[in-house]
Amino acid sequence: MRFDAVLLASFGGPEGPDEVMPFLEQVTAGRNVPRGRLEQVAEHYLALGGVSPINGQNRALLAALRAELARRQVDVPVLWGNRNAAPTFPQALADARSDGARAVVAITTSAYSSYSGCRQYRENLAAALEDAGLAGILDVRTIRPYGGRPEFAAAFVPGVVDALTDLLAQGHSPATIRVLFCTHSLPVSMAGTSGPAESERSGRRGYVAGHTVVAERVIAGVVDAGLPAPSWRLVFSSRSGPPHVPWLVPDVADALAEVADDDATAVVVVPIGFVSDHMEVVWDLDREAAAVARDLGLDFRRTPTPGTDPGFVSLLADLVVSALRDEDVDTGSAPGAPACCGEGCCPGPSVRAAVRAC
Repeated sequence: MRFDAVLLASFGGPEGPDEVMPFLEQVTAGRNVPRGRLEQVAEHYLALGGVSPINGQNRALLAALRAELARRQVDVPVLWGNRNAAPTFPQALADARSDGARAVVAITTSAYSSYSGCRQYRENLAAALEDAGLAGILDVRTIRPYGGRPEFAAAFVPGVVDALTDLLAQGHSPATIRVLFCTHSLPVSMAGTSGPAESERSGRRGYVAGHTVVAERVIAGVVDAGLPAPSWRLVFSSRSGPPHVPWLVPDVADALAEVADDDATAVVVVPIGFVSDHMEVVWDLDREAAAVARDLGLDFRRTPTPGTDPGFVSLLADLVVSALRDEDVDTGSAPGAPACCGEGCCPGPSVRAAVRAC
């Protein structure tokens, strides 16, 4: 095998109230985010005891991935490291090297092509090699975004089928149920340079087109399950930039108001932009979006993220095994487009050293 260790690379989060503000300062370093905005976001974490849900979910995913690789008799250490919190990338890479690793393949908990979801991980890993004194000693590569794989979309189908079945049983007409596929918003300028070239079919750049493909596959799975195809649209959440900078819209709250005005009686929110129920899901959707829906008189359902769904874990294991064997991995980006991320894909705000994608 070309690689002798695997790194599950994630965003990270605080493990207690005292870690909340240092974590947010790390996330926003160099971005000139006002202190008041950080304090506002800190309140979201503190309302959950100061503990981000992402860490527990990553521990569960790490255990599931290790078990799946062991089941396949793939004997390779699987470590976990974060961009913004312990265990950090430098710590994880140092541990890998101390265990004898010479080449590490990293798979991220971000499924789509974008700067923050793809290239920034590569830049952070390159910086971590420098920080750990391992540049030129330890080879690190990343597995390309996997949101375009059919198995990823399939992980969302059972939750949508269950939600729609329940709403129909409650007496809602298929014509009055709306499905909102939700992902993290990006600045329009960043979305315009994220991922592969625009698809001829959709006429949109990779970030939006990639999510649209996933949504269409989920709807196809709903129909295959014998349910009528619901009316749906792609919406966005978790905007964090200054008001004068255009971001992708509609925001999920605005979309809820629009469907309520369109005679909808129930809504199913599907967080297809997220692989686990972390802060943007449990706060922005489960609390804020749910409250908006309640005020509008909409029956609200939020479906699960992939988490440790066996099919999702199997997909990650497939990608890891292919990379370990140095096989050509087709990560299934938008139709008709090459997989992200090449050197010219998902450009960052500045020219910085980046780990290569495999």
